[in-house]
Amino acid sequence: MQAIRIGICGFGTVGGGTFNVLQRNSNEIARRTGCPIVVEQIAMRRTNPNCNIGNTMTTDDIFEVANNATIAVLVELIGGHQPAMDLIMTAIKNGKHVVTANKALIAEHGNEIFAAARANNVIVSYEAAVAGGIPIIKTLREGLSANNINWLAGIINGTSNFILTQMRDHTRAFADVLQEAQQLGYAEADPTFDVEGIDAAHKLTILASLAFGIPLQFSKCYTEGISQITAEDVTNAEKLGYRIKHLGLTRRTPDGIELRVHPTLIPEKCLIANVHGVMNAVLANGDAVGSTLYYGAGAGAEPTASAVVADLVDVVRDLALDSDSRVPSLAFQQGALSDSPVLPMSQITTAFYLRMMVRERPGVLAQVTRILGERGISIEAIQQQEHHCEPVPVIILTRPAKEQFMNEAIVAIEALADIAGEVTRIRVEELDS
Repeated sequence: MQAIRIGICGFGTVGGGTFNVLQRNSNEIARRTGCPIVVEQIAMRRTNPNCNIGNTMTTDDIFEVANNATIAVLVELIGGHQPAMDLIMTAIKNGKHVVTANKALIAEHGNEIFAAARANNVIVSYEAAVAGGIPIIKTLREGLSANNINWLAGIINGTSNFILTQMRDHTRAFADVLQEAQQLGYAEADPTFDVEGIDAAHKLTILASLAFGIPLQFSKCYTEGISQITAEDVTNAEKLGYRIKHLGLTRRTPDGIELRVHPTLIPEKCLIANVHGVMNAVLANGDAVGSTLYYGAGAGAEPTASAVVADLVDVVRDLALDSDSRVPSLAFQQGALSDSPVLPMSQITTAFYLRMMVRERPGVLAQVTRILGERGISIEAIQQQEHHCEPVPVIILTRPAKEQFMNEAIVAIEALADIAGEVTRIRVEELDS
């Protein structure tokens, strides 16, 4: 076969890693595809000191690549919404296949992008958009296609996982560890997308669509960050036999699909609770296979490049197929997507960890337990911790209850005269541990 010529738009960490992997492993890649993959053109704002691009044609205009008639596949690695959206749609209109690592664009505009791709008989692949080098998208689209997926739970943001790991291992405050993460390059100067769960919500939205065959619905994903987690909460969780992780969780229920990102207590014996540092992991539960765990580097030049190049290999293999013969973009045939609703957070049922500051007065805890009991919330455990002055911290672990009833209970508890400040609430998931 003739060489397949590609264009790379964006030549930073991932773009450079992709170029290097393609050059270093060119013979192995050609053995897998039956033809060489050649980088025809690179769009970049500045040179990448980690790459020797030789005589490869370059430009500072990304749309020049999208309009280059010799290029069959455009690799979009510039990130963000615009001009990435216009770039991808231009490439699709010109009959080019697209490989992207842009999770925000896929999560928020993927339905439109995939519709355009179908209309133009081209492929849009996005393995690198979720969990870096872990091939979780291919796993859901193909490896687990025999299963009804029951639920997925993922540690899919390395920055948040690094922060929580450091808080646990060294009993450090969130702000202190965040500053270190920024110095190490794990967190951006503005860390909002990572620590407030937006990045993880983009990724979870994609995973939920692949798992359950629903349209992408990022706007319906409940998102809560880790900035309010204290070293005290991390220590309390350890004493109770749990670890706190910033978890993305999606589950099929009779009423609809759960889609949520938030700090979560997970039993310490659960494998995913032992994923530390900047590593990522996704735990998937299917009706035939049971629970399977996928673990690896969620970011970095070559781990992410591994996913980009794997997509390129798949695209080249499928070039001769029409759209009806290819693996669907969201794993299920377009006409078979489900209209199962995404549930509002108020309708989710889970167990809870509650921490509150209580003034030592007779009957205070009785009032708290009464408020919970009136809303059908049962208590699993309750601890009043040693403290040398008032108010004293009290920890309550509940059995599963509907979020709506817990919201009502927390409002009533915080209104008590002898409760100081706000009640800290962290959800608990056993994950079939």
